[in-house]
Amino acid sequence: MTTARRLAADDLTLAYGDRVVVEELDLALAPGRITAVVGANGCGKSTLLRALARLVPPRAGRVVLDGEALHRRPSREVARMLGLLPQSPVAPEGITVAELVGRGRHPHQGLLARFGVADHAAVGAALEATGTLDLAERPVDELSGGQRQRVWIAMALAQETDILLLDEPTTFLDVAHQIEVLDLLTDLNRERGTTIVMVLHDLNLAARYADELVAVRDGRVLASGAPGDIVTPALVQEVFGLASRVIPDPVSGAPLVLPVGRHHA
Repeated sequence: MTTARRLAADDLTLAYGDRVVVEELDLALAPGRITAVVGANGCGKSTLLRALARLVPPRAGRVVLDGEALHRRPSREVARMLGLLPQSPVAPEGITVAELVGRGRHPHQGLLARFGVADHAAVGAALEATGTLDLAERPVDELSGGQRQRVWIAMALAQETDILLLDEPTTFLDVAHQIEVLDLLTDLNRERGTTIVMVLHDLNLAARYADELVAVRDGRVLASGAPGDIVTPALVQEVFGLASRVIPDPVSGAPLVLPVGRHHA
């Protein structure tokens, strides 16, 4: 079941002090699809994602959720519709997996923050979906990097939002765990219809897993659309300053970028 919620940036400008990071950016995210935001380091990807989650206030323009400015909505209401997994999140020392995942239920609880039947069911389903049910009583700080990332995703799943934003969810993971996490997010999208927006640093993984790519340079969207439509050597050169060849991925059929180094030009 695909979510109908629509998240968009409208003429958005973001800045830290006098430094403008994103300028006059327009972006409409496809509901019920997987969108990957790509670009060179420092281009504004993570700042854009944080603004979409209402963590960075706009200097100008606005973020719009279902036609209404995001900052005008109550925080708890937003947290029930939109979840964020930041880059390299840190768990409180000694917290168990079940306790951490349970924190995803806070937006759904009343003033007394008591766990109910629905909360227990959501946590159990999130643990099962991420393959972390057998880790429930383990301290988070004892887990491997791949296990920890699955647990953080479980916490986001327990929040039961229609939109999930993830900032480089595969960073610091080996290749096997990167694929594991991206396969899990694909399952979530297909089975629940969750709109997923993720910043990825690996263009080839982004092209393989995303329905839509958004290529950002210097705080502006250079191109957006299906990976097969927009990933070209010219775009890779413009976004990353990298000479390349683009061929079909023999596994997925998506565009596969092959860098051309100085010694192979």
